Amino acid sequence: MDPQDATEAFVAHRNLLFTVAYEMLGSAADAEDVLQETWLRWADVDHETVREPRAYLVRTTTRQALTRLRTLRRRKETYVGPWLPEPLLTAPDVAEDVELADSVSMAMLLVLETLTPTERAVFVLREVFDLGYDEIAEAVEKSPAAVRQIAHRARAHVAARRPREIVSPAETRGVLDAFRGAVETGDLQGLLDLIAPDIVLLADGGGVVQAAPAPIVGAAQVARVLGNITGTLSMRPTRVNGYPALTLFQDGAVHSVMAVRIDDGRITGLYAVRNPEKLSRLDRETAVSR
Repeated sequence: MDPQDATEAFVAHRNLLFTVAYEMLGSAADAEDVLQETWLRWADVDHETVREPRAYLVRTTTRQALTRLRTLRRRKETYVGPWLPEPLLTAPDVAEDVELADSVSMAMLLVLETLTPTERAVFVLREVFDLGYDEIAEAVEKSPAAVRQIAHRARAHVAARRPREIVSPAETRGVLDAFRGAVETGDLQGLLDLIAPDIVLLADGGGVVQAAPAPIVGAAQVARVLGNITGTLSMRPTRVNGYPALTLFQDGAVHSVMAVRIDDGRITGLYAVRNPEKLSRLDRETAVSR
């Protein structure tokens, strides 16, 4: 394989590699760094010895992401307030792949945060990208038998914590439209009809901007916080991580991005990303793929 072919092979798989890294890390900036490291290794390898470029690139990306994920876990231990994934502005066609959209949704990425690094890698490669156990074993440097056990454990862990059913983008959009109307008009009863009694609001300011330092739990408490938005912030529909969401503005500038988790038709999770370092990619679509 000549250098031109090697470059084309990397570019052809770039969106896939980014998605693997992002689903493992929840950070686009760190995923891009992983891709850079993968490219350096790809450029340096003897390509004549690589039988399957896609498999080699996925394996290399996974290993680099695992190394970075362990570093990120230590960094999150000192993070100020709740940590949320970095929201990505995604193209409309992502929503058409229901499983892909679900896998990059804020709700799912938060569930994946509860896995160990190896469990997360195995779950992502198996459940999202449908890789074989032998291929995953090479990527995470475990035996195929061990990978099967890890996959079973991770699958059960995720199943117990993920939304009870995959909610379509259309249903999410309908709930968000009603939510937006209730908040903007100060319709408290309308708001309470949309949110679950045990709703959890997470606000990620990262210590850079003001945000709730701990999760806000319960319909009354969350409604009180949302009441402060009425008349002070405007909302605009957007599409992040495969699903409809809201961008909040204050005096014409982006204040935050809000995504939701929906169970049984009601909002059970509100995720407000305020940290400006995590809002830098909202001016352009990010391509994700399987």
